[in-house]
Amino acid sequence: MSTSPELTRKAVRRWNRQARLYDRLTAPMERMLGLARGRAWVFGRIGKGRVLEVGAGTGKNLPHYPEGATVVATDLSPGMLARAVEKAGGRPSRARFVVTDAEDLAFKDGAFDAVIATCVFCSVPDPLRGLKEVRRVLRDGGQVILLEHLRPRGFLGRLFDLLDPVASRLMGPHINRRTLDNLRAAGLVVVEEWNVFSHWVKVIVAR
Repeated sequence: MSTSPELTRKAVRRWNRQARLYDRLTAPMERMLGLARGRAWVFGRIGKGRVLEVGAGTGKNLPHYPEGATVVATDLSPGMLARAVEKAGGRPSRARFVVTDAEDLAFKDGAFDAVIATCVFCSVPDPLRGLKEVRRVLRDGGQVILLEHLRPRGFLGRLFDLLDPVASRLMGPHINRRTLDNLRAAGLVVVEEWNVFSHWVKVIVAR
């Protein structure tokens, strides 16, 4: 069970409502924040093996997986994941689609060679618990690859702290998550970082 079932239910309702318009609503951020370039870095790191995508949403990442990767694409929202299934259509797909909560992943310990997430842990109600679940389902020696926006440093970070209650209520994602700290608190070791946009949108590799 998630840390806060009520927050989880609210998140499901929000993302189900946004599913049809999500790609259109987020398109400006893809360009402005360099997320397309960040995705290229993420998928340049993935090799063969079993890959778990946490928060696959509408399936933006599905075309980018390399040959040889067996993908399990998950999301909390049935509505979002239904869009991903629609995009896959009748084409052959290496992906299996599973509705499951990032805070309570429906998989055995050590089941995956890699876990990826792109702009997901800004929205998980309890990101630390979610990252502990990621660590649990990752095999020894596997890697976690994230594309995430983080709390900026300095004055901008303090401003984001002030704005976050309103921003998260209006849009859903939090804008001041300390994802690097949460990765370490979850027992993962950060081995690489690349700045995608300034110092607050990053690709992060952890083990």
